[in-house]
Amino acid sequence: MPVSSSSFSTWDYVVFVAILLISALVGIYHAVVGRGHTTSEDFLLGSRQMGSVPVALSLTASFMSAVTMLGAPYDTYHFGAVNAYFAIPYMLVVIFSAEVFLPVFYRLGVTSSYQGGLKAVVWTDVFQIVIMVIGLVAVIVKALMLEGGINNVLNTAYHGGRLNFWNFDPNPFQRHTFWTIVIGGTFTWTGIYGINQAQVQRYISCKTRTQAKVALYLNLIGLWIILVCTVLSGLSMYSLYHDCDPWTSGKVQAPDQLMPYMVMDILGGYPGLPGLFVACAYSGTLSTVSSSINALAAVTVEDLIKPYFTTLPEKKLSWISRALSVLFGAVCIGMAGLASLMEYLLQAALSIFGMVGGPVLGLFTLGILFSWANCTGGIVGLITGFAFALWIGIGSQIHPPPPEVTMSLNLSTAMCNISQLSNETSWTTATLLTTVMSEMPRNDRTETLVSWYSLSYLYLSTFATLIVIIVGLVVSVLTGGRKAQVGTDLLLNRTDLSCYFPWPSADERIDVADWNPRTDTAIGSINFGFGHTELDSIEGRKA
Repeated sequence: MPVSSSSFSTWDYVVFVAILLISALVGIYHAVVGRGHTTSEDFLLGSRQMGSVPVALSLTASFMSAVTMLGAPYDTYHFGAVNAYFAIPYMLVVIFSAEVFLPVFYRLGVTSSYQGGLKAVVWTDVFQIVIMVIGLVAVIVKALMLEGGINNVLNTAYHGGRLNFWNFDPNPFQRHTFWTIVIGGTFTWTGIYGINQAQVQRYISCKTRTQAKVALYLNLIGLWIILVCTVLSGLSMYSLYHDCDPWTSGKVQAPDQLMPYMVMDILGGYPGLPGLFVACAYSGTLSTVSSSINALAAVTVEDLIKPYFTTLPEKKLSWISRALSVLFGAVCIGMAGLASLMEYLLQAALSIFGMVGGPVLGLFTLGILFSWANCTGGIVGLITGFAFALWIGIGSQIHPPPPEVTMSLNLSTAMCNISQLSNETSWTTATLLTTVMSEMPRNDRTETLVSWYSLSYLYLSTFATLIVIIVGLVVSVLTGGRKAQVGTDLLLNRTDLSCYFPWPSADERIDVADWNPRTDTAIGSINFGFGHTELDSIEGRKA
């Protein structure tokens, strides 16, 4: 066994800097090569000429942030491998995104999914996803070698209760069960893959709608590979530290520091490998942040600048897009400081996705699937969904759920050096809050509220989405939504679900009453993804 190290060697710094430098050079290369492309569409959508494979890898890379690299393995270590069931919602999410949301966004040829430098981002993501997978595999292989193989790791995990796959309890207040992961995970991740600007902007940059769908389905393979790697990393971590947990023994200050601790512990004697892993974590962050920055710039230009400054030339809009990217980058750096205040990064991130993405997913679903949904219903439903999500989300931070709900598994320090247990670093914020709240006197009303706040964080998006749809439909019907006429291009059509269905005939077309249709150019001709068949079909339906 190599001698572990607690600090970087020279080779670690070399590897770390080299990987970040390559990522920067990819962006510089595309900036130089694309100097002749000066429109905002070239910068934000890569001229809509991206292929399926790079877009698929980019979609996967944006999913695999530092939160995933650091938080997902610890989640398995502490709560068990039940989160392997995320493989099912990933599949459902890709199907819904490819067959329900993608056709509408692609047909309209939008830049922003909210309308009512992507090449550099995509190719940087391609490089970074390869590095991230290599880093995870290196950790897994070394851990398996130290523990004597996969059988020993699984045996230790089994006796430690980590192979908890058989939890089919329908109780929505338990943190992770088969149902909370499959149902809640589907809604949560559909809000990310189906309507999130960073993801939508990627797949509508493909050459054709078919390639965009292929990119999403190829991305599913990447998601499964990442899931397997993070689960195996967590089980390997438990096998190594099942009798001396570094967190409760005070060796690390936060749960999400355990993965880097393990890397330095088992790979410290191999110069360059710890640097590779840290570069992986940074790459995960860069892939997500770069995507988000580009998406924010796209939304700002398309929704806040173009509608009110119609005389601005494309070249100036392109420079504005670049300036906005720099601005949003600076904001992201400032917001990163808040992450240090969060304990369980993975759960915190998905909770925020649920609180924000759930109501927005409900609004988009309302508009795409229901022709009688109107503006009044959409706004009232959205506000109601947001109110519910914020109430439960914030309440769960004030009243942390009890251990029987979170189902945290035992972390042992039996084999640790007793002298190391004298400090009190294991008293984390969540532990302290739980203890204080449990000792406070409560009446029946408080107990009822606390039980609601124990709702699984994965169900935040589910309930918020359903509330927006139900309230939105009811309010729409009461405010004359049934009388509204909506252009079919704004709705999911039967032809979107399968390429084998014929296009509707002209007499099936719904005329537009109070919606100003986009011009032919805005609908399809600038989108190189529309082949002659698709474009002719749209023109025929408009005739």
